[in-house]
Amino acid sequence: MQLEKKQAFLKGLKDGIPICLGYLSVSFTFGMMTAENGLPYWISLLISMTNLTSAGQFAGTALILSGGAFVEIAVTTFVINIRYMLMSLSLAQKADPAMSAGQRLLLSFGITDEVFAVGVQQPGLLTAPYLAGLIFAPYWGWALGTLTGATATSLLPAALRSALGVAIYGMFLAIIIPPARKVRPVAITIVIAAVMSCIFRYTPLLNRISSGWVIILCAMAAAGYSALRYPVGEAGEEDAQ
Repeated sequence: MQLEKKQAFLKGLKDGIPICLGYLSVSFTFGMMTAENGLPYWISLLISMTNLTSAGQFAGTALILSGGAFVEIAVTTFVINIRYMLMSLSLAQKADPAMSAGQRLLLSFGITDEVFAVGVQQPGLLTAPYLAGLIFAPYWGWALGTLTGATATSLLPAALRSALGVAIYGMFLAIIIPPARKVRPVAITIVIAAVMSCIFRYTPLLNRISSGWVIILCAMAAAGYSALRYPVGEAGEEDAQ
């Protein structure tokens, strides 16, 4: 039994290494952003080790640094991160019945987009040792990247820091462009959100609304429209082209 658990953990660890390598560059950018805004390296590290939410971290930290209201920060991060609840519910259907409630609660902390994508494709049930191994490398990769970015920023040339500063935008584009090219509802959702964001940015009075509430309004409006217009199971093949 112990041998089987060890093998499952090692398999999860192996599957998680590519995720870890991808996280290093993105979390490095996060650490660099916090350092350039005056946060001590240990706070940057603490944020990454207690959140592990990528987009939610960037948005939430940016709002904190800009002096956003507590409610604004809370609602923004909730809207951005609510997808993790849906991912956890999905993975729960594949979880080994022998997994205890405590194990489920602990492992749910490490569910990210990439961990979910790998876990949901695994044949059979997901055991606690496998999920622990799958989460282990990405978690520490995210923390290490943040620490490196926060401590090494001052050593990097200004031109390189500026270039790395746009890495997060490149990551977001890499996430949204492939599905947008294949699935029309995704493309429409992105366009609606982008157009609304521009309206809030350039329209008098509306441009006074803080960035956090703009994110909330754009996300909810675009997602709400697409959910009504393209309900799951009813979107025809023509919508997926």
